[in-house]
Amino acid sequence: MALLPPSFLNTVVALGTMGEDSKIQYGATGFLCAVTAPEPEEGEEASYRLYLVTNRHVVDRVRGDGYLYLRLNKSNNQGSKIYRMKMDQQGWTTHPDSDVDVAVCSANVPNLNRDEVEYSFFLSDKNCLTREKAKTTGLSEGDGVFVLGFPLGDAGDERNYVIARYGIIARAQHWLAGGGKTFLIDAFIFPGNSGGPVLLKPEPSAIVGTQAQKQCLLIGMVSSYIPYEEIAISAQTGKPRMVFQENSGLAKIVPYEHIYETCMLALKGIVRAETDGRDD
Repeated sequence: MALLPPSFLNTVVALGTMGEDSKIQYGATGFLCAVTAPEPEEGEEASYRLYLVTNRHVVDRVRGDGYLYLRLNKSNNQGSKIYRMKMDQQGWTTHPDSDVDVAVCSANVPNLNRDEVEYSFFLSDKNCLTREKAKTTGLSEGDGVFVLGFPLGDAGDERNYVIARYGIIARAQHWLAGGGKTFLIDAFIFPGNSGGPVLLKPEPSAIVGTQAQKQCLLIGMVSSYIPYEEIAISAQTGKPRMVFQENSGLAKIVPYEHIYETCMLALKGIVRAETDGRDD
């Protein structure tokens, strides 16, 4: 029995930069998410806009004249397709709150289809959990989560091979009450996990008085792990000589609602540009 839908693995994108050895070093994660486009005209079908989502800090590291490399798998095990984005020419949209670690960029669906890329995406109205829905379903500390990404840059050689890790929600009440911009999970996060999707683990049953969560849903994105410090004290002077920073096992997660807000800002920009250029 698969608790994690296999198609969700195809939402994940390896993000990297060119190393000094002229090889791409994959040091971050992104994923594909689609939001509903403006209301269709009568008789038209609803459509979606597809976005690449990652952390603001991932994008900021490559701003200016740098290039960001995106690797996605091709269908039928044909290897992978690598796209190169010149960062001073790409239209990234970041959340208006500088403390919210989200950046999105419109994905070129025709190019993905032309290149026979094997991709999937989270649909805003089907595969994602907002704060209001989380409150309604009774999401709480102890609920299980899956974290998808490429910790320590381990993205595979010729193709992306996503690493899934398991954890639990460690603290969410502040966020659920509307006072927090992040929530915490208990799961080991490493460099390379930044920008990876976090999914609520489905549960077929629940304790009395609570609601079972039967669907695997996107609830947020990895921002960073929370470190703690060990200080080495000199036996001779009694003063600190060295500070070691360790991984606490707790990680900050950007809730899905902030991803959605950023995608909608990007969508409004696209719609405005299309409208301004219309020849009526």
